[in-house]
Amino acid sequence: MALSNSQYNAIMRVYEERQTRNRHSLEERTARVNQQVEGYRELSDSIAAISVTQGKKLLEGDENALSELKSTLRRLSAMKQELLSGAGFPEDYLSPVYDCPDCKDTGYIGSEKCHCFKQAIIDLLYEQSGIRSMLEKENFSSLSYDYYQGEDLERFKKNVTTAKNFIKTFDSDYHNLFFYGTVGTGKSFLSGCIAKELIEKGFSVIYFSAAGLFETLSRNMFDYKNTEELRSLHEDLYGCDLLIIDDLGTECINNATASMFFSLLNERHLNQKATIISTNLFLEDIQNRYSERIFSRIMNQYISLKFTGPDIRRLKRL
Repeated sequence: MALSNSQYNAIMRVYEERQTRNRHSLEERTARVNQQVEGYRELSDSIAAISVTQGKKLLEGDENALSELKSTLRRLSAMKQELLSGAGFPEDYLSPVYDCPDCKDTGYIGSEKCHCFKQAIIDLLYEQSGIRSMLEKENFSSLSYDYYQGEDLERFKKNVTTAKNFIKTFDSDYHNLFFYGTVGTGKSFLSGCIAKELIEKGFSVIYFSAAGLFETLSRNMFDYKNTEELRSLHEDLYGCDLLIIDDLGTECINNATASMFFSLLNERHLNQKATIISTNLFLEDIQNRYSERIFSRIMNQYISLKFTGPDIRRLKRL
């Protein structure tokens, strides 16, 4: 995925903070050595002065200036190291300090993103998804078919296969998923499984309960004063690679929020940004509760997967 400007800037701010913190740490160590190790500062000053002098000679055409400078620097550096070790400081005490020595806290090795940058992307995506803690439990590693039997079992297995294909082809084939069925039959769980896999692949996933989404839409509908928050919200909702809307039907809806909801679904479809919607409502309830164009959008542009079986959450509590 391509990071949005705000996501990229957020990560780079972390790297800038690391560089500043580590630079200050090195400055404090240097000041401590200069204060406690007699003769160390004088050697450092000599190195600086000799470098300037030999640099002038080099510019004036002295062919031996560079080799003389290198020889002198090696000798003075060895003397500094002897003073440092003699005072009981570690050999690398004044070496540059990095959180990631591989990229030297720049985030890049050459033109390629460092492994630490890639991990920072995943951490940021988890944070922005809003479901980090949920995904620690709800993922494919904890998937079980033990609660299903007969037709319910076959249906759930088919849904899991569809979910895995959705993940496998996510960056090449655009699809939306609509999970519907009775309470506690695995809809939110399977959404979580998909979310975790895609976040680990570096795709941005944003999760909203339907109630939270509609409340957010309503609260920000006329909040023109907070333009930065609105811009960020719009970027998240409309631009994330996958938007998960859980428990559709539990929200408070009116004509204004319904219109905004349709615009959200429509714009994401036009931009081929995937959406997963789950609901405990039956299809006829969806049709009665929402406008014809919302119902039509879901039925025609989403792969509908039905979930049936016992209430697994209730069984686990027992």
